Amino acid sequence: MERRQQEAAMEAVLFAMGESVEIGKLAEVIEEDEDTARQIINEMKEKWEKEGRGVSIAEFEDSFQMCTRGDMYEYLIKVASTPRKYVLTDTLLETLSIIAYKQPVTKLDIERIRGVNCDHAVNRLIEFELVTELGRMDAPGRPLLFGTTEQFLRSFGVKSLEELPELNEMKLEEFKVEAEEEASLQLHL
Repeated sequence: MERRQQEAAMEAVLFAMGESVEIGKLAEVIEEDEDTARQIINEMKEKWEKEGRGVSIAEFEDSFQMCTRGDMYEYLIKVASTPRKYVLTDTLLETLSIIAYKQPVTKLDIERIRGVNCDHAVNRLIEFELVTELGRMDAPGRPLLFGTTEQFLRSFGVKSLEELPELNEMKLEEFKVEAEEEASLQLHL
């Protein structure tokens, strides 16, 4: 298969799938190894960016997805209904941060860190497709484990969890104290 045909095949797959495709699957499609497939995808990304095309290729962990460039949103809303936006409150952001940095994590672990019940926050994050159930912990009661999703990476513009900023231990302690103060204030109300 010649290079142009490989690019066309990967472009067709990414377009048709509408979601991310693992690099291994793309390599199978073009009958090459993963490194070659990754090199071709990266060349396509560069070429598309240079040409100023309306779509780009986003990378998430070891997967790739064709998506609309962010600066094209104003054109999209002229023909499509405005997508539903979700609001991440401070509570949801705190809960999401804990899950992102501690995953896989149980609700009990989140509640220990925040100092308050997290059922509603976790359920909302699942509804927003930012968090998912990863399975159950092998412990008494077999509590559910939670982690972030590919939608989380997409929403926050990172390729992998390794790109998240490092946590400052002092800041983490400050958050814990704030959460405990918030919890005690709620108890006194």
